[in-house]
Amino acid sequence: MCEANVYLKNKDIEELLLERVDKIIPGNGEVYLENIFGERKIVAARIKELHLVDHRIILERIETN
Repeated sequence: MCEANVYLKNKDIEELLLERVDKIIPGNGEVYLENIFGERKIVAARIKELHLVDHRIILERIETN
């Protein structure tokens, strides 16, 4: 399996955002996520860390004005 769980980091707290994600497209201050169940999310964030062996991706929220 190649999917990963995506977590959104706010300060020191990591919150599970979407499970079993298999598509991530970063762009212009947003990250598009899609999982194997067809669920989709777009978040104002950037990729902070990838832990591929542990199937974890950490995003960091971008503050919008």
